[in-house]
Amino acid sequence: MTKDVEVAEATGAEFSAKDYSDPPRGPDRPGGADQVVPLPRGHRGVHRHAPVPLHHRRDSHRIQAPERRHLGNPDAACSGVGILGIAWAFGGMIFILVYCTAGISGGHINPAVTFGLFLARKVSLIRAVLYMIAQCLGAICGVGLVKGFQSAYYVRYGGGANELNADYNKGTGLAAEIIGTFVLVYTVFSATDPKRNARDSHVPVLAPLPIGFAVFMVHLATIPITGTGINPARSFGAAVIYNKDKAWDDQWMFWVGPFIGAAIAAMYHQYILRAGAIKALGSFRSNA
Repeated sequence: MTKDVEVAEATGAEFSAKDYSDPPRGPDRPGGADQVVPLPRGHRGVHRHAPVPLHHRRDSHRIQAPERRHLGNPDAACSGVGILGIAWAFGGMIFILVYCTAGISGGHINPAVTFGLFLARKVSLIRAVLYMIAQCLGAICGVGLVKGFQSAYYVRYGGGANELNADYNKGTGLAAEIIGTFVLVYTVFSATDPKRNARDSHVPVLAPLPIGFAVFMVHLATIPITGTGINPARSFGAAVIYNKDKAWDDQWMFWVGPFIGAAIAAMYHQYILRAGAIKALGSFRSNA
């Protein structure tokens, strides 16, 4: 305070107790909408003034916080569950379906899984073909029910049909399907391996749980690329009901990729991890 008086006397200016200049006026007066609010004396070590946007109303002097941008969009609050929610929905449903059908048909529900088990000689050719037909018919019926009960959402979200994202090329999409299906089918082999179950009997493992979690993780990684196929029946059923050119143009990717990934997983588990090729070679030599 003494310093202010001395400076005022030295300059001959009119004394003022304020050691700052008045800010520009609000929007109802010339000078702009942002008001500079002075900080207390104890908080002026870094900045003497802190510009804070304050919205003044003519009929009130209360400070109003700036509105959030998304409040202007009425659909923002219900814009969807996002990738995480979709992945959880798929993973959780696969867990339930595999748990419910494992004791009846083995819980395949996926032509790629059936194809991998066929290559591993765990199912016969006739059974594998019948399973694939049933899986495709079930997918068509499921998509038809969705379209019948939720037609507005069905049209809005493209019928749930798998299509390659325009930001990726076909090679990337095919690789995503191969890798994703490999993870799924290899998890199926590992979770249902009788030798592992016998060796690790002290560690109880519910087989559908890791399978569902594998589906969840694969969806997180591949939804932005292809919408996540890894199940040819699911992609086929959606394409049949939706019946658009783009869905059919990319349909080959959702059959070739999963079948290649399933074949790699089956060969790796049976012939490398379980040394099936070495055992077969040894058996051939002993017979010779």
